[in-house]
Amino acid sequence: MNNLQVIERNNERVLTTQQLADVYETDSRNISNNFNNNKDKFIEGKHYFLLQGDDLKNFKGIHTEYENLKFASKMYLWTERGANRHCKILDTDKAWEQFDNLEETYFKVKQHKPTCIEDVLIESLKEMKDLRLQVNQANSIALEAKTEVETIKDVVSLDSNSWRTNTHQLIARIAKKQGGFEHINMLRTESYELLNKRFGVDLHRRLINKRRKMAEEGVSESKREKVNNLDVIQDDKKLIEGYVAIVKDMALKYGISSDLSKN
Repeated sequence: MNNLQVIERNNERVLTTQQLADVYETDSRNISNNFNNNKDKFIEGKHYFLLQGDDLKNFKGIHTEYENLKFASKMYLWTERGANRHCKILDTDKAWEQFDNLEETYFKVKQHKPTCIEDVLIESLKEMKDLRLQVNQANSIALEAKTEVETIKDVVSLDSNSWRTNTHQLIARIAKKQGGFEHINMLRTESYELLNKRFGVDLHRRLINKRRKMAEEGVSESKREKVNNLDVIQDDKKLIEGYVAIVKDMALKYGISSDLSKN
């Protein structure tokens, strides 16, 4: 057991199929067959690592002692959990005895402790670097959360009494963030489509009807042509509230503050 060639993968000790077979005093084909018959009980990265392509080529270059791997196209490396799973499948007294030995002598690695001032300083610097990274990540997450809360608070405060002015300014801000004011018409269209869908209305049809009614009332054509979807929304209090809510949602979606006191 103590003569096992130490192999590591992702900073943990592993065993080849042949090593595992030797330890459990069985045949490597038996290990492979047990794995193939119980694949649903094994998870890659947890119970084993599969080496193929460049990974396998690099492994062969480092571990030249494994002559039997010269023409292998893939290779399995078994973790401690994988060795335990194979032990349960074999279920022999020898396998259980040897797994206990593996736990105590092979997989249980004593942590290296620094013995000189240089090593102590290196370890301390590493810990400080890791701690600083964790603090920076925590601060970044906190800042993102604060920004999101402030955006939500600003959006909720959008004044529905001056809704036409406020929504126009807000959509203009979104357009500016998207690249320029040429996006305003596209954003307007998006807001109208969302209103139609959410409230089950047809603004275009209502606009046609409104203009027709104005014509019947003798309103000039020039004035009728100036009437738009916002005028249709103005006629229905529920649509006003709905449209304001939709523009609020769009502000959140595009990451825009609706506090109109901010430039």
